[in-house]
Amino acid sequence: MKIIRHKDADYQTRLVEVVQASSLFDPVIEERTKAIIDQVRQGGDQALLELTARFDGAHLRPDQLAVSKAELLAASLKAEPRLREALRFAIRNIERFSKRSLRKGWTGRNAQGAIVGEKYDPFQRVGIYVPGGTAPLVSTALMTIVLGRVAGCPEIVVCTPCNAEGQVNEALLLACRLAGATEIYRVGGAQAVAAMALGTESIRPVQKIFGPGNAYVVAAKRLLVGHVAIDLLPGPSELLVLADDSANPAFIAADMLAQAEHGSGHERVWLATPSGRLLKAVQKEIERQLPARARREFIQKALEANGWLIQVRSLAEAIELANRIAPEHCEVLTRQPAKVAERITTAGALFLGPWSPTVLGDYVAGPSHTLPTGGAGRSFPGLTADQFQRRTSVVQYTKEALKQSLEAVQTFAGWEGLEAHGHSAAIRLAPKKRARRRPSSSAS
Repeated sequence: MKIIRHKDADYQTRLVEVVQASSLFDPVIEERTKAIIDQVRQGGDQALLELTARFDGAHLRPDQLAVSKAELLAASLKAEPRLREALRFAIRNIERFSKRSLRKGWTGRNAQGAIVGEKYDPFQRVGIYVPGGTAPLVSTALMTIVLGRVAGCPEIVVCTPCNAEGQVNEALLLACRLAGATEIYRVGGAQAVAAMALGTESIRPVQKIFGPGNAYVVAAKRLLVGHVAIDLLPGPSELLVLADDSANPAFIAADMLAQAEHGSGHERVWLATPSGRLLKAVQKEIERQLPARARREFIQKALEANGWLIQVRSLAEAIELANRIAPEHCEVLTRQPAKVAERITTAGALFLGPWSPTVLGDYVAGPSHTLPTGGAGRSFPGLTADQFQRRTSVVQYTKEALKQSLEAVQTFAGWEGLEAHGHSAAIRLAPKKRARRRPSSSAS
């Protein structure tokens, strides 16, 4: 891991390195992603089959892209009761939280008495990407699909990678089914995002795409905005622990190791603390705990590339650094953590106190774990159920309300040089011309 202390001569220079954007904005990845998108645009299903063979090692036929009902039923029958109960445990909390996030329509009257308001309708067809790879994210299926179902989306399309034999993890299939997916395709990576955005012979295009993924998946989402709407930019996992000398170093080390184990190598973890003693203790705990972790090779790779132990001058400076980084997850392990959290304004999610490890948000707490990464938290919030709703404004004037508004409308139209705009309102209030009656002619 990289260690920075405020007493270092190059402290400020190295802090710039700390807050730099992640691999989500790598130009090499972006160029490769563009090529994949173009291949899907031009080749449709055939491109998906070629890319699946290249990246996943699976040789499929077009009719094998979709996961069948028989496969879903088999996955359900094989599921261990313990897994089934854990899924339902999490779904209950996610549903409860999501229902509170939904937007409701409203109507009111403006100053002229016209009826104005908003209505919210679920997107009719949404796409969800669920990562697979070295760790099939069963929890991500719940943290995305359930929100769409709660919002009332009638068609929920899931894309997720398969293994070299063309199989999708059975636990993941069960999670998708219980969460409410209506279609599942064994397609991963940027090509899956392209298929959902542009459509192929087998996969009809969706209106909006949700879900996290690796740097290629997130790059594809960014590049396809306009063809499709997206939720946010959730990429490789991040955790910043903001701590003072009251924090338990063993807890901090365990949480940092957990968020570094996903396997992409682009995960980022930081500790920011004014306590030199805590920093040293966390470093020792990481060295002690790491050898016992099953995915220690993945963790080690991430820590070497993007693991930081930072001793700042003060807690206030740690808070400022947190807001500059805009981490996906931010744990506040300080005295009075709620007061500290009030000053953190860019984190994807906050976890307060020693009994709230990030893993609770990953799995069961209720809020979606689909969160912005790579500094995107400065602009994007985490995923909520209302993002599966489409907002429409509604306007209904009476004749009297139009009369009261006409002068202002015509003034705007005049200043903008758009005469027809003003006329479209004025014509409704113009006196009606009576049709001139022709004299009747009598037959001679």
